[in-house]
Amino acid sequence: PFGIAPTGGLGFFRPGADLMLAQAARDANVPFIMSGASTASIEDLARTAPDHGWYQLYAARDKKISEDMIRRAKDAGLSTLVLTVDVPVHSNRERNRRNGYSRPLNLPLKTKLEALLHPGWIAEYVRTGGQPLLPNWAPYASNGKSVETVAELVAAQTTAPLTWDDVKRFRDLWPRKFVLKGIMHPDDARRCAALGVDGIMVSNHGARQLDRAPSPIEVLPAINEAVGDKVTLMLDSGVRRGADIMAAFCLGAKFVFVGRWTLYGVAAGGLAGAKQALDIMRNEVDLSMGQMGVPNLSVLGADYLMWDRPEDLQRNRRP
Repeated sequence: PFGIAPTGGLGFFRPGADLMLAQAARDANVPFIMSGASTASIEDLARTAPDHGWYQLYAARDKKISEDMIRRAKDAGLSTLVLTVDVPVHSNRERNRRNGYSRPLNLPLKTKLEALLHPGWIAEYVRTGGQPLLPNWAPYASNGKSVETVAELVAAQTTAPLTWDDVKRFRDLWPRKFVLKGIMHPDDARRCAALGVDGIMVSNHGARQLDRAPSPIEVLPAINEAVGDKVTLMLDSGVRRGADIMAAFCLGAKFVFVGRWTLYGVAAGGLAGAKQALDIMRNEVDLSMGQMGVPNLSVLGADYLMWDRPEDLQRNRRP
């Protein structure tokens, strides 16, 4: 009941990590969402996991760039386009600044010393060409294809102001399954349903955009009440254990995506680590179902949860 959420810059963690996750997802028969900030291309994804790859679109200020990316995903045969709508401006990521993850890359001495303790990682990094590029954006960089010029292009283009007219335009351009990622309010969910969006991913961007944003699990019940079965309801952000997936299903989710979990696996162990991360999560879901006596996830509802107040349990009890 879960897939791999989009996480950007995977090549910084391990060269080839994007396609390792895609292969792990393919072998586990779950979807993998390639990030709009991926270090592998849309075409690479289609060759690696043609039936399991989705593409996350960060809308560009230049509409022609967005339209061409949609065309490439369509021509590659990908089944689902995921439009991220929760990055209207760049967020204040203090952890990134402390770690030197900036433009240009300026790693502190402690990070460089840490890297020296892992000569195997350094050798692989050098063998694969060093600092990774963002190949999905490289064709649109007018003044060369260096890492820096592509990074500048992405930074300039990916704070595009989105409107509901843009959502409709993307819906019209994309002929297959269309998902909006970053919906956190019932009114927005209703607008999605009215525009013919196939799925909603309730997400706060891994809590990296707005530090006062609620967690998706908190707003999920209200969104579920607003749209019901009109769209496929999915959840992303904050999922660390199989029991988190069970709780999301109790509150109305039909599918859950995990990001950091599989990122830890692929960073530590490559393809084998990615597969192990998926196996651990799947085993935790199976164990939770067994402990709860649940034959399948479709029977889960709010009455399987403990509530702070007795009236909450009564209000959410199934008839």
